[in-house]
Amino acid sequence: MKSEVITGLALPFAGTALGAGCVLFMKKQLGKGVQRALTGFASGVMVAASIWSLLIPAMEQASDKGKWAFLPAAIGFWCGVLFLLLLDSVIPHLHMDADKAEGLPSKLTRTTMMVLAVTLHNIPEGMAVGIVYAGFLSGSAEVTSGGAFALALGIAIQNFPEGAIISMPLYAGGKSKGKAFAGGVLSGAVEPIGAVLTMLFAGLFLPAMPYLMSFAAGAMLYVVVEELIPEMSQGEHSNIGVLMFSLGFTLMMALDVALG
Repeated sequence: MKSEVITGLALPFAGTALGAGCVLFMKKQLGKGVQRALTGFASGVMVAASIWSLLIPAMEQASDKGKWAFLPAAIGFWCGVLFLLLLDSVIPHLHMDADKAEGLPSKLTRTTMMVLAVTLHNIPEGMAVGIVYAGFLSGSAEVTSGGAFALALGIAIQNFPEGAIISMPLYAGGKSKGKAFAGGVLSGAVEPIGAVLTMLFAGLFLPAMPYLMSFAAGAMLYVVVEELIPEMSQGEHSNIGVLMFSLGFTLMMALDVALG
């Protein structure tokens, strides 16, 4: 069981690192259409994971509340949204292709703020994996080993293009391939750290599991709506973003049902 958990916690970070490694072999920057496609795919995975791996199990765990089974999920969801809104307002970061940084004023370099932008939306992904594995270790019937692995695998798959999306522009902006790769890897380091901390915290407060699972879902969906969907819809011919969103959603849904 320990090896299963360690593998699940490490998978998302491995996906980011492998994606960042693309900069070591590719000579050209990712095209705008490719970036939109990859961002749309990541969005679809995150939305499906939020629903099938987090919100539905959260409501199932609160089924003893009858008609009010949705309440813990609703409360946790909104707490997650507001938590990411707070981080988004405080942490200095710069989205891809944006000219103006968000968060509190700072003197950080453009490169650092781009890495922080990706790190910011990796936080809820790490939390989600940690919470699901905490539910699995607690013996919850709603969270199986396969279901937890499906979430970790789905996030790892969508982290692969994210690693490339951050490392390639860093290289194109003048960084060496080594530094660009390190920046991509660094952006994903928060996931295993956040996953372990969240898992330990959730293990201490098992009755709050429905709130914590929906908290992670709210945080993930905030990232999707605030950042990823606008990025996948930029410019002309944004249909590719919608199609890849649908592909990512379908893949994550299939993984959760097939492995869960």
